[in-house]
Amino acid sequence: MRRVNIILLLFQSTLSLAQTNISSLPVWNENTRLVKKEDWLVHEINSKAEVYRSNDNKNIVLDNGLLKRSFRIAPNLACIGFVNLSNGQELIRAVSPEAKIIINNKEYNIGGLYGQKEKAYLKDEWIDKFTTKNSDFQFKSVTISPLSAYVKWKPSKTRWVVNQLQPTGKMATFSFESSLPELKGIRVNINYELYDGIPLICKWLSLENKGQVKIKVNKVLNEVLAVHEEESGVAGPPSMMKTPHGIYIESNYAFNNSMTARLSDQTTHWKRDSTYTSQVNYDLNTPCLLEVYPPIGPGIVLNPGSVFKSIRTNELLLDSYDRERNGLAQRRMYHTIAPWATENPIFMHLISNDTQKVKDAVDQCQSVGYEGIILSFGSGIDMEDVSEKNIKYYKDLADYAHSKGILLGGYSLFSSRRISDAEDVIDPKTGKADVHALFNSAPCLGSNWGLAYLSHLKEFMKKTGFNFFENDGPYPGDVCASTKHPGHLGLDDSQWAQIELQKELYHWCNENGVYVNAPDWYFLDGTNKIALGYREVNFSLPREQQVILNRQNIYDGTWEKMVSMSWGFVPLTEYHGGGADATLEPLSNHLYAYELLMMQYYGAGVQACYRGPRLYDTEETKKVVVKVMSWYKKYRNVLNSDVIHLRRPDGRDWDGILHVNPEGKEKGLAMLYNPLDVVMTRKVKLPLYYTGLTKKASVREKECKAKSFEIDKDGNLIYEVSIPANGYTWLVIE
Repeated sequence: MRRVNIILLLFQSTLSLAQTNISSLPVWNENTRLVKKEDWLVHEINSKAEVYRSNDNKNIVLDNGLLKRSFRIAPNLACIGFVNLSNGQELIRAVSPEAKIIINNKEYNIGGLYGQKEKAYLKDEWIDKFTTKNSDFQFKSVTISPLSAYVKWKPSKTRWVVNQLQPTGKMATFSFESSLPELKGIRVNINYELYDGIPLICKWLSLENKGQVKIKVNKVLNEVLAVHEEESGVAGPPSMMKTPHGIYIESNYAFNNSMTARLSDQTTHWKRDSTYTSQVNYDLNTPCLLEVYPPIGPGIVLNPGSVFKSIRTNELLLDSYDRERNGLAQRRMYHTIAPWATENPIFMHLISNDTQKVKDAVDQCQSVGYEGIILSFGSGIDMEDVSEKNIKYYKDLADYAHSKGILLGGYSLFSSRRISDAEDVIDPKTGKADVHALFNSAPCLGSNWGLAYLSHLKEFMKKTGFNFFENDGPYPGDVCASTKHPGHLGLDDSQWAQIELQKELYHWCNENGVYVNAPDWYFLDGTNKIALGYREVNFSLPREQQVILNRQNIYDGTWEKMVSMSWGFVPLTEYHGGGADATLEPLSNHLYAYELLMMQYYGAGVQACYRGPRLYDTEETKKVVVKVMSWYKKYRNVLNSDVIHLRRPDGRDWDGILHVNPEGKEKGLAMLYNPLDVVMTRKVKLPLYYTGLTKKASVREKECKAKSFEIDKDGNLIYEVSIPANGYTWLVIE
């Protein structure tokens, strides 16, 4: 009886404290939150992100018209609902802690409620009977604020960009404290950032040490969700079972050089829930418990007065099993929270740093409509050299390029290089700087050399005025057991410390107007572009093979990435061998292949690395480049819009993609290709749903006169088209 009274007093005390914080919030009412049921992937949603309270003051509700996330605030705070408002799907089957942290090797729950016996579903009437535990961090207050930019990006005045706006919305910060003596002065803030116009919420936490002693932060789980299962497999291990589909998770802790988000992900863990005893799987192996945390660490020491910030977990709700629709949703997420990734300047890769050759390339870029040059690998550039002589040399080149309206940048290799035993990452098993790293050998970013490397790059770019930075082999997740490197304490914090250093460099670049190419998934921390996904040795194959392989790369690499997020590759000179059959130089001898490769990439909105000493070698070649550039810039807006995949290249029949832009003058533009040696006539189905057009569409083939066509009830239009042998055509939809 005494225990029940204590729980009741704790409930009333917490509720009273929470009410003083939420009394000013508007009351959530289903009738006032009714939103016109528009498809958010086609039409702008008029509902904005807002934080509400329930009529009985028991709950706090985050709602933006597309998702609703609800929290019971007493006797402790816990998420009790996570609904996709587009299809009404509820994701939560059971209450969980808000987060978990391991401090000084002891685990603590942040928030959470107890008493739910059936874990397959959650009934509202159960929640009032749930209890708390004194050992958990307890909810104290909530603060509501507008979203502030995570990366302080401002769109460049000299680089073309689709989205110039940072995301808007609301952030709810739930603050927790512990009554345990060993946690005195430790405050945990759980932050939810709810965005306008997209079913997306970002969750992260901060840990404040307001106490008198330092603590070791061993591990942080910043999200724990008991989500409904995807299938009812009676037997089988978790690895063989499908994970829940209605939610896509992506954090800003991703690496491994796969050049895709899913394979770069390090933090999403779908686990079995042994407390869910009524699940169909007899061994309780259903992967239906989501935990988000880095695989190692952070392992940092948090001194008094210091603040630790966790990774940022983006949670995007999906309303379909359709691959195209889910890909569009993922692309819209990047468009919203990483607007810098919609920058898409036109650049070449120059393979020389000779003064005259650089100036000649600048002049060529200006004459054909290119916008920038990256001094490529093999050019001889050394961005780590901050001597006065080197800085002056490259500043003079940058000044010349800028005087012609051309951007200039350079290349630097970080990983897959050997520095020394003292500076390289140390293998925890052998205690040596051997070949245990992802790329065999690698320096440690936290070493003296690594810290100097970062400092020198910033100094070089700042003093020369460089606009591009191509960072090859950025930090890929290597651990380091050294206890002598100044940038980390030891093995436990080595991964966390190094990725934070890498992110800080990209934040600096982004915030200082430097565009970043990096072959790893740092988009959410400021990088602009990554490789489309290709096998480099394929560029030693004959040109006719490269043509189709490149189109396959484009088709496969744009399901989840915006077209502006990728670069392709066009080696104008020999690359990985292959001889004359594989190369384009001399360009005037291979104009057809040169034009086709340009049209494939620019027709997809994907910039390629045109790697060589020049863009043209004759006036005839120049005319071809100018023609392609003029065409691309005429349709640049729609070509940088979302891709709908029509038919994958297979060398046997037509292939193509469709760009869609419901807000643009051109609602769509289809690029269609013929890999055969004869003219091909086909009836092509154009899915126009995502153009926003519903009844009729005006279709123009190339620059011919437009014709009006009916759109069927499923949003499709059938168009008969003839495509030249080994050639292409395009259709403009208005």
